[in-house]
Amino acid sequence: MGLERLLGSVTSVNGKFIEQAQKRLDSLTKPQGSLGRLEEFARMLVAITENPMPDIDKKVIFTFAGDHGVAEEGVSAYPKEVTGQMVLNFLRGGAGINVLARHAGAEIIVVDIGVDFDFVNPPIPPLVKGGEGGLFISKKVIMGTKNIRKGPAMTRKEAEKCISVGVELADEYANRGYRIFGTGDMGIASTTPSSAIAAVLTGRSVKEVTGKGTGISDEALKHKINVIKDAISLNKPDPLDPIDVLSKVGGTEIGGIAGLILGSAANRIPVVIDGLISTAGALIAYCIEPKTRDYMFAAHNSVEIGHKAML
Repeated sequence: MGLERLLGSVTSVNGKFIEQAQKRLDSLTKPQGSLGRLEEFARMLVAITENPMPDIDKKVIFTFAGDHGVAEEGVSAYPKEVTGQMVLNFLRGGAGINVLARHAGAEIIVVDIGVDFDFVNPPIPPLVKGGEGGLFISKKVIMGTKNIRKGPAMTRKEAEKCISVGVELADEYANRGYRIFGTGDMGIASTTPSSAIAAVLTGRSVKEVTGKGTGISDEALKHKINVIKDAISLNKPDPLDPIDVLSKVGGTEIGGIAGLILGSAANRIPVVIDGLISTAGALIAYCIEPKTRDYMFAAHNSVEIGHKAML
C-alpha cells in the first residue's frame, strides 16, 4: 500500500465506543474510577478495536535492529559490533525483552533492518534463527547509516523504504490475527539520532533532549551534544518534513518503528511504544499522521530526558 493511500485509511477513534466502555466499567462491582489508568486503557482498547469486549490474545513485539555510523564519534559506551551480538542474544532468549515477553505471553520478531553485519551468509544456526528467543526476519535496507556528523544518515528513498518495511510487517501480522503490537529496538549509538530527532521535531535545544544513553561520562555527554548540534547544523533537517528528518539524522530502526505504527493505526491495532528510540519512531509517525496518536500506548517514561519531551 502506498503511503498516501495508507494515510487515508487512518481514522481517529470513535468517541461513542469510549462512552460505551465507560458505562460498562461504571456498572461493575467496584468504586467508579478505582482501577485508575487501567480503565483508560480499557476504554481506548474498546475504541481502537470497536469491540466492546476486545480479545488481545495474540501479541507480538517487533524488535528492529540497525547500526549507526555516528558510533565512530565515540558517543556510546560500546562499539557498534555489540548490535549484532545483541541480536543473537535476543534470538537465544537471553535479553531482558525475552523475559518480559515470556511473562506477557508475547512473541518476539527480531527484524534486521540495517545492521552492519550479514546474518544470512553464513546463515544463523537454525536453533538461533527460530529459537526460543523469537523469529529472525531479514529486511535489511542498508548496512548501517552513515555518520550524521559528516552527512545525511541515508537517502530519502532509503528512509521511505524503512517506513515501508514497518508498514508491511503491520499488515502481515494483522492479517495473521495478531491483536496488539509492541515496538523494540537495538542499535549502538541509537540515542544520538533519537535525540537529534527530538530536538528538531519538538523545537527544544539539543542539551534539553540529550541524555547519557548507555551510561557515558559527563565529558562524553558534552561531546555527544556537540556531535548532535553539528549533525543538525550540517544536514539542516526540515522540521515540517518528518521523512526528511528521518533521512538526515535518523536511523533505519527508527524508520521501521514509524512504519509499524502507521500500519498499526491503519489496521486499527493498538501498539505499545517502548523507550527513547521507539518514541523517536512514534514521533516521526505522529508528524506524518497525527491520528496515529490514538493507537499508541507509552510503556514507560525513561530516565532519558528526550523521552519525556517526545511523549
